[in-house]
Amino acid sequence: MVCPAQSPDLNPIEHTWSYLKRRLAEHKHPPNGMEQLWERIEVEWNKIPTVMCQGLIENMSRRVNLCLYSQAIANMPSFG
Repeated sequence: MVCPAQSPDLNPIEHTWSYLKRRLAEHKHPPNGMEQLWERIEVEWNKIPTVMCQGLIENMSRRVNLCLYSQAIANMPSFG
């Protein structure tokens, strides 16, 4: 199965990064420097709900099956 290296379909961490980026973007003011940026990242990272991470992992088999199914459909010969 061909799948891009950073495909969010099969990389739960990509969903996590997206969530983290959205949380960081909600701050009203940009960080004053790298130290404050890292502090914000750490605070927001620690706020990521455990249930979100568990859901991403638990859904992996469904995601793999959907990717396999869509690849099978794409490779079906057309009869028209």
